Amino acid sequence: MCGIIGYAGTRNASQVIINGLRRMEYRGYDSAGIALVDGDLFVSKKKGKVSEMVGTLNLEEIGHYRTGIGHTRWATHGVPSDVNAHPHVDCRGELALVHNGIIENYADIREMLLKYDHRLTSETDTEVIVHLIEYYYQDHSLLDAVRQALDMLEGTYGLLVVSRREPGRIIAARKGSPLIMGVGEGEIIIASDASAIVEHTRQVVYFEDNEVIEISGGEYRTYNLDREKIQKKIDTIDWDIKSIEKHGFSHFMLKEIYEQPETITNGFRGRINLHLGTARLDGLRLTEDDLNGISRIIFIACGTSWHAGLVGEYLIEHYARIPVEVEYASEFRYRRPILKQGDLVIVISQSGETADTLAALREAKARGVKVLGITNVVGSTIARETDGGVYIHAGPEIGVASTKAFTSQITVLILLAVLLARRRDMTAGEGTEVLEALQSVPELVGQIIGSNERIREIASIYKDNRNFLYLGRGIQFPVALEGALKLKEISYIHAEGYPAAEMKHGPIALIDEEMPVVFIAPRDEVYGKILSNMAEVKARSGRIITIANDVEGEVGRYSDHIIEIPRVHNMISPLLTVIPLQLLAYHIAVMRGCNVDEPRNLAKSVTVE
Repeated sequence: MCGIIGYAGTRNASQVIINGLRRMEYRGYDSAGIALVDGDLFVSKKKGKVSEMVGTLNLEEIGHYRTGIGHTRWATHGVPSDVNAHPHVDCRGELALVHNGIIENYADIREMLLKYDHRLTSETDTEVIVHLIEYYYQDHSLLDAVRQALDMLEGTYGLLVVSRREPGRIIAARKGSPLIMGVGEGEIIIASDASAIVEHTRQVVYFEDNEVIEISGGEYRTYNLDREKIQKKIDTIDWDIKSIEKHGFSHFMLKEIYEQPETITNGFRGRINLHLGTARLDGLRLTEDDLNGISRIIFIACGTSWHAGLVGEYLIEHYARIPVEVEYASEFRYRRPILKQGDLVIVISQSGETADTLAALREAKARGVKVLGITNVVGSTIARETDGGVYIHAGPEIGVASTKAFTSQITVLILLAVLLARRRDMTAGEGTEVLEALQSVPELVGQIIGSNERIREIASIYKDNRNFLYLGRGIQFPVALEGALKLKEISYIHAEGYPAAEMKHGPIALIDEEMPVVFIAPRDEVYGKILSNMAEVKARSGRIITIANDVEGEVGRYSDHIIEIPRVHNMISPLLTVIPLQLLAYHIAVMRGCNVDEPRNLAKSVTVE
């Protein structure tokens, strides 16, 4: 959740760190802080966004520091406040530390430290770490003191530590929280994700759990917890700083909605063989026997990625006739899941760092089944720990509410469904039909985006409503869930998604003239059924917004507003039906004065349980 960054080099450290914190603010915006060392220790931290902390600084006075660390916080233990903000400092004012993660045994450590007369002033779990390091620092180097402290910690951490006794040096460590390091000319930048680094270098090193890194003099050394040196490989990031700029858009979310024709194309580019009517996904690393031997697929994910998994369930069961289950990552390992030979687990995560999904991945691997990943971030923990997988190639997604990652995940799942189906009963002609339809989607998405002003007008009518209901049937049911989630995330309006037929089993009691109901109703095999559901809502004075590709006849009679979408193959229609719902949520949130890119209480990457 939180974002951390450290810099050691020859430039103005405060400038590099502040810019990096701004880049990572989507990871948390409850507070921000910075610590700089150069024979002395300078610390500033403040509740609120990075800009509020920066407003307290005299940037000219701190421009001489060449080493430092910074933090932007998503609160777990302790309310957002100045005192709970990072960096945390030891009793002597020698050490400063920033942390992303949760220390589960902090209460026991805190009790021990108080017995040794340490002064702890915050409500956070993090503060105990710096005092624990202080305890060992009396008789050890900073590196060894950090190692000693880590031996006592239970939980997760990505952390950075500096000391005024050792200026120019940063000690970093990782367990369960991401850390990536950028290697430049005579300088090192280490951070929670690449967005804080790519402005300065595209040469990066990814760290694994239980690794400790010593940074000084533009060089780094990596150790395991047994104090053995580890050789690390330098990789290259395949995107640049332009990818994380707004380019004239008011919000990253709107920019990312508009990018979807391109990102969907990136998802299938080079992966389609129309002649054979199949897809090519080399990253799966599955043999023919593996592919033919799949008896069950389990998708594991959270949030929007879970909704994508539900779409995948419909696709794979429809085309490949393989049983599919979709599991919440947060629940999977706690209910003693039954896995057997022939099962294939596929974890889905935009960031590749989602804590619950990682835990589920490790549980599945421990039970001896193959685990694949569908993720966006190259070099992420999920990408490294799975047996194989597929990158969605959506590019950096900065908006906290996911949009383009969702459609890119669905694009990959369509390819996977065709790949598996062609090994069973799908003919080459049928595969070609689906894949040709998929290739037409980017242009059709562009057409829907062209209706942005019409969708904004509808949003203006309903921006003050307090509740929404989203209804869909078949493969549109996950789209209804995703539409409701988008509205909740960024506008703070209560919204729920349901299978349309389930409305009669409870939600219909809520319907009146104050309850807008959004129907996802393309003309498909259940079109007649959903028209009946619309009639039921209309009979109870509900107001209906319909996403439809046939605006004639009854759908027009029942609807107060219609957002028309182009016709496309039914099974890939979620790539179209979700776009108006993204735009509707966006415009309602903007009109309500909400911070679309930084919705309250949320962060982009959920790296804690």
